[in-house]
Amino acid sequence: MTSPSTPSRRKAFTALAALATLAAASAVHTSASAQAAAAWPTKPVRVIVSFPPGGAADQIARVVAQPLQEALGQPVVVENRAGANGNIAGEFVARSPADGYTLLMSSGGTVSVNPHIYPRMPFDPAKDIVPVASAARVLVYLVAKPSLPPNNIREFLAYLKANPGKTSFGSPGNGSSPHLAAEMMKSQAGVFSVHVPYRGAAPALQDLLAGQLDFYFDPGIGLQQVRAGRLKLLAVGSPKRSSLFPDVPTMDEAGLKGFDADTVFGFYAPAGTPADVVARLNREINRILGTQPVKDRITALGGEALPLTPAEFAAKATEDSKRFGAIIRERKISGD
Repeated sequence: MTSPSTPSRRKAFTALAALATLAAASAVHTSASAQAAAAWPTKPVRVIVSFPPGGAADQIARVVAQPLQEALGQPVVVENRAGANGNIAGEFVARSPADGYTLLMSSGGTVSVNPHIYPRMPFDPAKDIVPVASAARVLVYLVAKPSLPPNNIREFLAYLKANPGKTSFGSPGNGSSPHLAAEMMKSQAGVFSVHVPYRGAAPALQDLLAGQLDFYFDPGIGLQQVRAGRLKLLAVGSPKRSSLFPDVPTMDEAGLKGFDADTVFGFYAPAGTPADVVARLNREINRILGTQPVKDRITALGGEALPLTPAEFAAKATEDSKRFGAIIRERKISGD
């Protein structure tokens, strides 16, 4: 029998003592983290929007910010840091302290598209930020200037085929969901049109209204102009028709089978943000998305409120990355 004083027994006791020390230290750290999360927030929370004012991301952020401020009992300040298809805002948040006081509001493109179009990313979306809460599924609407001859989607596709390179379309930037929607259409329909990238959705819409562009896959901000008769609405780039325009067909119904250019906008935080803080934000934002005034505001923007858990949100981003990555590789799309 081995006595307690043998070297092997002493090593075992030493290892157990070390594990006990680590466990105690971990428990203290966990307790301190839980206490810090319980006290959160004690100062204003910043929401960094990855696109300019007026776009879908900006409007959705502001729709959620006011009721979130009331729920948290601290100011929720919305700031715009546009550029590089969301990478500027994404890097800023990724490099911010992981304390729950800096959040990112962006389209899903920041995590599901940008890694495919930029050979060198300023941050790693899979490691440097974490999903907090989705906000909305944003549909894209194919709109055209009134003077363009076609009046429905089938006429429009025939017109593009008969006039290769003679039309132009805008987007909020290379790799944005409106850009990818147009590239999907060009690929599936076998047509060609000139792409004009902008720094945000609002400037592209302004040039379309001014007649400097022929068409645009609008992420909802131009629907008021459709209602006013300043733009033609030809189709919806989603798997199903929009509840706002139930008589307008989808691209799938026009013969482009499986066409889906929807993207999910949502909130992210720096990696390492306390789990309790993420859970509370997710809970509060999902509750806000379930209120009728917020649902109505998001619907008016042409989207759909989409409350998800962080895990569901992450799974959706993975799914979108596969879908958008395929068209990016096929069309050889690169970032600005």
